[in-house]
Order: sequence, then structure tokens, then C-alpha cells
Amino acid sequence: MKPGRTEVGAAPAPAQGPIQARDVLLDDARRAGLLGERTEPVSFHAPPALVEAAKRETGISSMEELGVVALSALACPDPVGRVLKQLRGGLGQDHALDT
Repeated sequence: MKPGRTEVGAAPAPAQGPIQARDVLLDDARRAGLLGERTEPVSFHAPPALVEAAKRETGISSMEELGVVALSALACPDPVGRVLKQLRGGLGQDHALDT
């Protein structure tokens, strides 16, 4: 690693403010054993508006970190979405909607 650079996916510094989504994504990927010492080159083109929106939303300026966070989101999706899909359309017999 070059001097002055931090490892992408390295554990975040102690929290000084609210927890950032990118930190949660990287923590999930780290716990799943997906972030290691070795890296693999990834190269692709993306629409500039999408890149800028992702940078603005996450506060990430490094393209490398942005890519790792994006891949972490795909590799370790939030389980809430899966649960909501499973529950869709079924509140149960004991539930009634006031209409």
C-alpha cells in the first residue's frame, strides 16, 4: 500500500457522529469474510450522473471506495427487503385493516 493511503474496507475510525450507511455495508462485508488483503482489478464505465449521485449520497470521493461499497451492498443485501417480500400480501388472520 502506498504511504498516506488507507486500505479500502479498513475498519472505520471510532464514531464521532451518526453511523454512516457505507460503514455498515463495509462491516457486513468484513464479517462475511469478503474483505481481505488481496484485491482484484475491476473496471467499468458508468453514467456520470449516477456516479456523482452515489458520491453525493455517500460522501465518498474515492472511486475505489465507492466501488467496494457498491459491491458490498450487492454481496450483503439488507435482510429487511427479503422479509418484506416474504410478508407481502399476508398480514395474518388476526389482522384487519380499517378502511
